Amino acid sequence: MKKINVSVIGATGYTGGELLKIFRRHPHVHVRHVTSESSPGKRLEEIHPSLRGQYDLVFEPMDVASLAEDTDIAFFALPHGVGIKPVAEFLRKGKKVIDLSADYRIRDGRVYEKWYNVKHQAETFLARAVYGLPEYYREAVKKADLIANPGCYATTSILAAAPLLKNQLVERDSLIVDAKSGVSGAGKKTALTYHFPEAAENFQAYNVAHHRHIPEIEQILSDISGSKSLITFVPHLVPMTRGILAVVYAKLRKKMSVEQLEAVYHRHYSGEPFIRVLSEGTLPQTKNVAHTNYCDVAVRVEARTGHVIVLAALDNLLKGASGQAVQNMNLMCGFRETEGLV
Repeated sequence: MKKINVSVIGATGYTGGELLKIFRRHPHVHVRHVTSESSPGKRLEEIHPSLRGQYDLVFEPMDVASLAEDTDIAFFALPHGVGIKPVAEFLRKGKKVIDLSADYRIRDGRVYEKWYNVKHQAETFLARAVYGLPEYYREAVKKADLIANPGCYATTSILAAAPLLKNQLVERDSLIVDAKSGVSGAGKKTALTYHFPEAAENFQAYNVAHHRHIPEIEQILSDISGSKSLITFVPHLVPMTRGILAVVYAKLRKKMSVEQLEAVYHRHYSGEPFIRVLSEGTLPQTKNVAHTNYCDVAVRVEARTGHVIVLAALDNLLKGASGQAVQNMNLMCGFRETEGLV
């Protein structure tokens, strides 16, 4: 099978580095360009020493006209707001794009502007974007030329909660998501919160009730359930490098046993290559999904209160970002969905 040419736009960050690691073992991918506005002219291994000897690439400034000449798919790993116009330019040139930022996830430009404080400058392309969660949008992903790759918190929360809503098992206004993420989820920021003395030996909530992933999660859960779904979402920063553990609480509409709910989850995710529904007393742990594209899910019942508790864990840099982006690319190109990921 012929190789495709890919370019990683904004390749100096964690997600860019993870993409490049995956592409080294992907038999159908040739990395044509890596870009950086902060490090143009530097060799790739100067920023990503673990890739020394793996690529002969130099960081380039982003010039869409030049990059598009020999790029089949561009992976955008830029902060939100930065890649809106360049993504649109690639699309106008007939190229495919997988955007790892939030810029094309929210279908309503006004909602995007409210939560991200950025005016969307390519709103006509929002309707063209396919939300890149293969478990729910696989067929649309296969036909898409613009993938809005999901956020890490959103992926974990949706995969945990969706079977409950799809099967109308819980009260729609009762969903609470309590999530914890490693520090790499913030990217290579230099903010004080992520400084080692601040993050180590500490456990803190942040952006309580106004985290930017909330409208994204609600939009997709509403799709899946068929009616508007709202959540209460509380994220936390934990002193580890990578991983997310999300715990979803909801009020059951009728009495159900854990065995019945486990059966629902097994049926719902039957055949999904990267979803592992755990049973027999096993609970998800971040260390068990680290450096993989798997999401581990388990369900429990609090019989006294009539609540269901769903736990989900994944690697925020892989199934929560770069691994899922490659999973989407595989579907878009007709490759085996797990290629380069297992």
